[in-house]
Amino acid sequence: MYLVNGIKGIIPGGISAMDFAIVAKTDQITAKKILTELVKNEIGQKKGDVFNFSEGDKLKAAINALEQGASIDEIAEEISWKDFEGLTAEILEEKGFATIRNLRLKNPRREIDVVGTNLGISMLIDCKHWKRTSLSSLQTTVKKQIERVKQYIVSTDSTMAIPVIVTLYQDKVDFIDKVPIVPIFQFSSFVDEFYGNLDEIRQIKA
Repeated sequence: MYLVNGIKGIIPGGISAMDFAIVAKTDQITAKKILTELVKNEIGQKKGDVFNFSEGDKLKAAINALEQGASIDEIAEEISWKDFEGLTAEILEEKGFATIRNLRLKNPRREIDVVGTNLGISMLIDCKHWKRTSLSSLQTTVKKQIERVKQYIVSTDSTMAIPVIVTLYQDKVDFIDKVPIVPIFQFSSFVDEFYGNLDEIRQIKA
């Protein structure tokens, strides 16, 4: 699928159609077709002969290709955990959250992929760039994230924090031990409804 081929050509900053074709390993006609399709879907902006992309655009393009029938395994080859975290943080920032990426905790040493804080509540997110996963793996991931959130509460002046897992491959929002497992393509709507659904979500308080 030509849209999948174009994902690797999306890099933050400006790029011409000619350079995009080289990076994406395609011809210029196909490159222009891909770029036009991306801009039409509000992925990147065209200014003169240059196309400008932000950090989260690569994953947005991947999700767009997925929605148009590309296979998950194909897309997984083209994106990294960094792209994944970038889009997660970008969505939170667009919704008014202050964000921190790759927050390191001490004693014990742990890392939180993305922290988003708004209205006194912190959302602590573990981004999972999986091809496939089992229920037992998800349960282990949830347990570890709960422990990170408890440590975060103790080591900061936060009064309440929410553990969240964001994945590429879930097809719907699910819950394990009241911790939401959210597919990235539904993360924006999840954040929109977040405060209205707090009663259904695990809250860890100081």
